[in-house]
Amino acid sequence: MQLSLYSNFIFCFILLLFCFIKSEKCDFSAESNHLHVCFSFYALYLLLLSNMYVHICVCVCVCVYIYVCVCPPARLLTSVGMEGPMSHRAPLGPPSAARFHRRRTSGTRDERYRSDVHTEAVQAVLARHVERKVAVPMPSKRRSLVVQTSMDGLLLIICEDCCRTATTCFFFPLYCRELAENITLAPCVCLFAGVPVSSRVSAKIQQLVNTLKQPRRPPLREFFVDDFDELLEVQQPDPNQPRPEGAEMMPVRGEALGVVTNWPPSLEAALQRWGTISPKAPCLTSLDTAGKPLYVLTYGKLWSRSIKLAYNILHKLGSKQEPMVRPGDRVALVFPNNDPVAFMVAFYGCLLAEVVPVPIEVPLSRKDAGSQQIGFLLGSCGVTVALTSDACHKGLPKSATGEIPQFKGWPKLLWFVTESKHLSKPPRDWFPHIKDANNDTAYIEYKTCKDGSVLGVTVTRIALLTHCQALTQSCSYTEAETIVNVLDFKKDVGLWHGILTSVMNMMHVISVPYSLMKVNPLSWIQKVCQYKAKVACVKSRDMHWALVAHKDQKDINLSSLRMLLVADGSNPWSISSCDAFLNVFQTKGLRGEVICPCASSPEALTVAIRRPVEDSSQPPGRGVLSMQGLSYGVVRVDTEERLSVLTVQDVGTVTPGGLVCVVKPEGVPQLCQTDEIGELCVCSIATGTSYYGLTGMTKNTFEVYPVSSSGGLISEYAFVRTGLLGFIGPGGLVFITGKMDGLIMVSGRRHNADDIVATALAVEPMKFVYRGRIAVFSVTVLRDERIVVVAEQRPDSTEEDSFQWMSRVLQAIDSIHGVGVFCLALVPANTLPKTPLGGIHLSEIKQLYLEGGLHPCNVLMCPHTCVTNLPKPRQKQPEIGPASVMVGNLVSGKRIAQASGRDLGQTDDNDQFLFLSEVLQWRAQTTPDHVLYTLLSSRGAVSSSLTCLQLHKRAERVAALLMERGGLQEGDHVALVYPPGIDLIAAFYGCLYAGCVPITVRPPHPQNISTTLPTVKMIVEVSHSACVMTTAVICKLLRSKEATATVDIRNWPPVLDTDDLPKKKPPALYKPTNPDGLAYLDFSVSTTGMLAGVQMSHNAVGAFCRSVKLQCELYPSREVAICLDPYCGLGFVLWCLCSVYSGHQSILIPPVELESNPALWLLAVSQLRVRDTFCSYSVMELCTKGLGLQTEALKARGLDLSRVRACVVVAEERPRMSLTHSFSKLFKDLGLHPRSVSTAFGCRVNLAICLQGTSGPDPTTVYVDMRALRHDRVRLVERGSPHSLPLMESGKILPGVRIIIANPETKGPLGDSHLGEIWVHSAHNGSGYYSGYGEEVLQSDHFNSRLSFGDTQTVWARTGYLGFLRRTELTDANGERHDALFVVGALEEAMELRGMRYHPIDIETSVIRAHKSIMECAVFPWTNLLVVVVELEGSEQEALDLVPMVTKAVLEEHYLIVGVVVVTDIGVIPINSRGEKQRMHLRDGFLQDQLDPIYVAYNM
Repeated sequence: MQLSLYSNFIFCFILLLFCFIKSEKCDFSAESNHLHVCFSFYALYLLLLSNMYVHICVCVCVCVYIYVCVCPPARLLTSVGMEGPMSHRAPLGPPSAARFHRRRTSGTRDERYRSDVHTEAVQAVLARHVERKVAVPMPSKRRSLVVQTSMDGLLLIICEDCCRTATTCFFFPLYCRELAENITLAPCVCLFAGVPVSSRVSAKIQQLVNTLKQPRRPPLREFFVDDFDELLEVQQPDPNQPRPEGAEMMPVRGEALGVVTNWPPSLEAALQRWGTISPKAPCLTSLDTAGKPLYVLTYGKLWSRSIKLAYNILHKLGSKQEPMVRPGDRVALVFPNNDPVAFMVAFYGCLLAEVVPVPIEVPLSRKDAGSQQIGFLLGSCGVTVALTSDACHKGLPKSATGEIPQFKGWPKLLWFVTESKHLSKPPRDWFPHIKDANNDTAYIEYKTCKDGSVLGVTVTRIALLTHCQALTQSCSYTEAETIVNVLDFKKDVGLWHGILTSVMNMMHVISVPYSLMKVNPLSWIQKVCQYKAKVACVKSRDMHWALVAHKDQKDINLSSLRMLLVADGSNPWSISSCDAFLNVFQTKGLRGEVICPCASSPEALTVAIRRPVEDSSQPPGRGVLSMQGLSYGVVRVDTEERLSVLTVQDVGTVTPGGLVCVVKPEGVPQLCQTDEIGELCVCSIATGTSYYGLTGMTKNTFEVYPVSSSGGLISEYAFVRTGLLGFIGPGGLVFITGKMDGLIMVSGRRHNADDIVATALAVEPMKFVYRGRIAVFSVTVLRDERIVVVAEQRPDSTEEDSFQWMSRVLQAIDSIHGVGVFCLALVPANTLPKTPLGGIHLSEIKQLYLEGGLHPCNVLMCPHTCVTNLPKPRQKQPEIGPASVMVGNLVSGKRIAQASGRDLGQTDDNDQFLFLSEVLQWRAQTTPDHVLYTLLSSRGAVSSSLTCLQLHKRAERVAALLMERGGLQEGDHVALVYPPGIDLIAAFYGCLYAGCVPITVRPPHPQNISTTLPTVKMIVEVSHSACVMTTAVICKLLRSKEATATVDIRNWPPVLDTDDLPKKKPPALYKPTNPDGLAYLDFSVSTTGMLAGVQMSHNAVGAFCRSVKLQCELYPSREVAICLDPYCGLGFVLWCLCSVYSGHQSILIPPVELESNPALWLLAVSQLRVRDTFCSYSVMELCTKGLGLQTEALKARGLDLSRVRACVVVAEERPRMSLTHSFSKLFKDLGLHPRSVSTAFGCRVNLAICLQGTSGPDPTTVYVDMRALRHDRVRLVERGSPHSLPLMESGKILPGVRIIIANPETKGPLGDSHLGEIWVHSAHNGSGYYSGYGEEVLQSDHFNSRLSFGDTQTVWARTGYLGFLRRTELTDANGERHDALFVVGALEEAMELRGMRYHPIDIETSVIRAHKSIMECAVFPWTNLLVVVVELEGSEQEALDLVPMVTKAVLEEHYLIVGVVVVTDIGVIPINSRGEKQRMHLRDGFLQDQLDPIYVAYNM
């Protein structure tokens, strides 16, 4: 038996060793992987026959084997993980094995449009990307289905390398589970199946948290240093970055421009020659959409029609005395891309008339992409006439009168049709004056810049002729050759070869329109075969389209081609299209030496061109360059086996007659070194001369004088910047690596937009996005450029597939280019702005992104990976001792932040009473008919009122009800569930008369009883109410079926209906004896969602009413309008208590009535001539939004607010300055004085600390540095300063109130330059929390706190709010300087992020400003992540626009990275009765997946 065990062990070990050896040789295909799994399970099966010791040994061997032999194939199969270990989604299936085959050795390239950063390299990156794992939860959209699988009883171990695709898993015997848990493998994530997850949202957040814990790429810049004064940016170059080492590059001269005797002296002279000598020679053939010849323009027709048009331009526009067009004037040429004949006639007609043509695109609509900028160009050029064809004129948008409207940004134009039937025949004696080429402007070619602006490049007649001669010499053009042109004939290479040089050499041009190419991509090849063309002018796109469609075409013969001119051959990714095209059509007669890429720009015209050579044995020049070196502007040759390399092809040599040098792109135009990337500059006659009308830009571009390293000029002649980046290689070959317009500088490194596009296209381009519809640009975020990628998504792509593609694109760009992508967005098909030739309009796309108007269907933000220059997290310093604080404050001249209101005095008769019930009885005896309360209806009429005697008698009857029917005893608690009105007041005083403790409770909402009734039940239970008093209507509601289904009504205390009161008085009224006894309980829900009741004693109630009376000067002759909820806080005190104490009349306006009549409150204030009024922020916001457009109508109705002395907003938060200012500004014309609008501040421990009142200085506003505030410092700045935050004083401190600012951690006093917790000492502080379960002792610190040093004897109440005191220059009524209290925010809501303290309202203000469709916003933290919830006001297609806007706004203004962005409908963010956001309720709803969001984005 023992021998059998050892033999089994030896056999298992040999078997596992065999598997290990096989794994070193295998190619990790799916079949071999399955074979290893079979071997593994067989070995495990043999273990079952062995003993436990052998089990342990072999389990270790199996685990090692699993990691070494099985995880590599999983690593090869991995893609960017969108579903992390906590994901709820089903695992994705393994990708096709064909995608991961090794690079083909045959030398053929993939036929897809991609970079020389080959698709194979991109796929290899995605397969080998093991340095940094990203597990990102997929965004959640509304109506998404959640599928959860159950695998109870199984142990699933997913290695970190394979958890992205979940293609491999192993099941261990259950008794090996403990052993497996103790085995340490490579970094992996273990998931035990069957572990419950609370919700899919929390699972995704956990994924994101796990992702953020993983190491990121080290930053390329030094962190910002926040020193409270300024934000410093320290540039620290990478010490290992490559630097140029070569010698200084010398200028390279092209071959001399030959002198040919028969070259004409000007292009007009060439046209005259061929028009008279060979009038029937074909000049231009236009094709229809079927590919058939539409019109053949001969040289004779071109000559005669051009003369006719020239005559009409000069003599038929305007009058003889005042012609509209004179020689030298600019004229717009507006012709479609399918009408080259009319354009050619118009162009040469302008040359013969000596006017300057400005070819532009046809404006298809008044809002066409880029059309406005073209209009600005026409205006700056002074264009007043536009030449167009008859068909184009009919297709232009027309007004109702049939006239062409003036396009946005365009000058007023006269549209002139150039067809011969609309022209007058010139006299026989009229003939255009044909001069030799001179320095007059020949034409203006428009150029669209990176920012979308349009410039006009002027080309002189001598430059035009010289350029044609140089092209003729470079391309070896001869007479009567046929050229097929697929390019735009109005500009660039298409204009130079197809319109100008062709006429100089009497060539025949076959113009293939873009509309035909869309229908038949092979049309240009067919025309080459049909006409046996010698030359073809194409782009890489045209070659790619031909590759896709060539399989259906058999009879193709390209042997006649001697030159295939690739117009965008300077683009680095064109080499793949050239190679693929050659590989496919080499069997069709195409020769390799025929492909001739060129480099050109609007400013320098043709810079370099590869010439067709007879010797095919000489291969074209190529360079395999390191992508990292290129990002630092250095040329480093690499090998194709490396993944991050760029293969570039030469674009030939410098054009004849030109001199080219390479200078540094920025700063002084100093010559580069031989291994350094720079901008090419050209010195030649054949270049543009200026940007029309822009002298400064012309000097910087067209008048450049390069200097050597010693500072000397290399030439006395000016050079022209080409806008092309590259270098000059061996043999004078020119290599282009990118364009200045496509250059993106990120953290000091250069990246080319075209390279990033090519990398994105190499990640399965055909499946999810449209090729050619990808935009890459940069936006400035946090003082650095960030890359944004926008692509059009195919309509048949699923959300999950698209997200997978996006994740893989991010990974590929990060690995190959070494740069993170800030935002990757997919938009629906055919929604990106297009150019007339079908390309995407980059600047318009960028503008839409910046404005939040892209309307993407998928967005992936990656701020965590690309934003590496955030300020350093705050490192809290060790606390210093009390003595140091005191001495430090005194030395620096800062006083301790403390202040107090004036003293309370007893001057009135009612001040002799200690209890409010006694005051009411006294008033009922002395002034029985004095009206205390008046309740208004929604129409503004008086619905009911109460005099002192009526209130007293009604309170007596309520007391009798409690004693007789309720059987209540002294001290019992009674819940008052009433709507705002008179009944609530009577019930309150009835409780006092009966010796009971009242608790006011908001009644449940009839339309929302399921969510509001549980709160009522909770307050009743927590307060231990012995009975519930309410009206008959609410009593019926509490017994309804809906209420019974929501709560168990059997557990309710007795419910008393006060609509049926007993008519007899109680035998005796309760007379309280203890002033410190409990008067009532104030139950409220804080902004953090905590429900608590505060005990208010009789003594505190009396002091409170006396303080408010003194502050507001309340007397029996006064009237006060109150539009507040009467259930808690200052609103309850003003509604129920103050009138009885002070004797003034309270005009009660229930806020709910304003929903049907928003003007009710203000009309009541105006009609009743009220001088003092109180409201909430929700009421003020309702009036501001509901009455914003009705001020004139209200004025007509007699609304006058000039008598208002104090309009006080009651709240427990920082004053909302924007709302109060908007309210004041809106109703200023109705007499409201801005100084009358102020705020009050109260909290749980003290219901009113500050209240502006009727006298005293105006509310003070200060501007503080928001950055310093995050560090608990207060630094005043000027208005409009960067990072300034306006704060308004929260009101004047009430009489009898003392305030001190204390450190919430150390409980020590602070100076007035510090932000701290507001502590209050007052006679009307609450006595403590009431919960009924003894828990109030745990929070007694809130009401009975003492300073740790200084005045340690005074008992303070902690408000839980952060703020600061500031001594102003104003004086109060006593002549002393006024101390203003500024409330910043709640302490329990403040967020500790990156070691700093952030207040939600500051971030929310920035978010609301970020986009016009954001109605409301709320933020909260969750596991060190910032979650932003925004309410969308608009269509759901705008939801994803908010994600990048919100992320950028928070980054820019607060240096915080948003972790989750939740877009919801309006009304989702919970708000309490005071208009304050319930952020913690919102957080709970988010985590429990109860928000029903439109979209949830998880930023990487």
